[in-house]
Amino acid sequence: MRQARLRTALVGCGKVGRIHAVALAGLLESELVAVCDGFPDRARAFAEEFGVAGFVDVEEMLERARPEAVCVCTPHPLHAAPAVQALRAGVHVLVEKPMAATLADCDRMLAAAAESGARLGVISQRRWFEPVARVKEAIAAGKVGRPALGVLGMFNWRDASYYASDPWRGRWDTEGGGVLVNQAPHQLDLLAWFMGEIEEISGCWANVNHPTVEVEDTAVAVVRFKSGGLGSIVTSVSQRPGLFTHVHVHGSNGASVGVETDRGASFVAGVSSIAEPPLNDLWNVPGEETRLATYRDHDREHFAQVDATIHYHALQISDFLRAILEDRAPAVTGEDGRTVVAMFTAIYRSQRDRCPVRFPLLA
Repeated sequence: MRQARLRTALVGCGKVGRIHAVALAGLLESELVAVCDGFPDRARAFAEEFGVAGFVDVEEMLERARPEAVCVCTPHPLHAAPAVQALRAGVHVLVEKPMAATLADCDRMLAAAAESGARLGVISQRRWFEPVARVKEAIAAGKVGRPALGVLGMFNWRDASYYASDPWRGRWDTEGGGVLVNQAPHQLDLLAWFMGEIEEISGCWANVNHPTVEVEDTAVAVVRFKSGGLGSIVTSVSQRPGLFTHVHVHGSNGASVGVETDRGASFVAGVSSIAEPPLNDLWNVPGEETRLATYRDHDREHFAQVDATIHYHALQISDFLRAILEDRAPAVTGEDGRTVVAMFTAIYRSQRDRCPVRFPLLA
């Protein structure tokens, strides 16, 4: 085993970047040594706040601060460039979700990681929610038989002030997409994690009630998995003030398990916090029907004891750093991140071409 701490750095000192910086500054596995942002004032402010070196150029940061691991928190279409720079330098990279806005950018990052041997991971911190882990464990233990039907339902809300909060939001060229690219990747990842490899997706999207932005605020899709299971996706930020977001799995033996990952409108990094606990909202496993209330009580109690907005990011960042120290793959890999990008890319292509899209997808 290597040293117990790694020299870490942050690229992108925006809203979600603050969550990463707080986590990196507090983790036992991390020695935060540098931050980098294209806006000098923002880089300087973060550097002063966290007592580290500040940079506006990634290459200079890599040369002078010598980080061993970097978190990339730039806007989605700007993930690939700093990630590839770091990976080619042999620096391990953890990228915020989604991995990228395009499959071509995903492939550039994966190729750079393969060439250098550096680790590449993608943020999907909701995998560390206790009720999410419980669903995954039930599936792995065969409690629902074969996962036969996966249902993703997101009924969320984003108002005009949200899109105005950053100049890159709501535009195809600077955000890469709408609800599919920004809000849904967490749940798309969970659906694929629960249900397995995808065979094909057929979908469509629309802008229902956000006329000031270019991108979609609503999308629906049908998924066919290689296992023979089916999936349903409804994801939207058009329900004021936000209802709920859940992922349910119904099994071949008639049993069902599920998790409500978000209640109301999901939190906005750097603007709001996670206000209500994630909870199991469905647990119909033979012999375990009465456990739902116990699970919910336990998770409410745990939620009250942590800052959930930081806590789950910190758990995943800790796993990534320990994966480096232990010379293993992180819990969420670059390949996992590419799967999510392939899922929303397939929905865009399906609407464009008016037909199902087969997997695997090429860039």
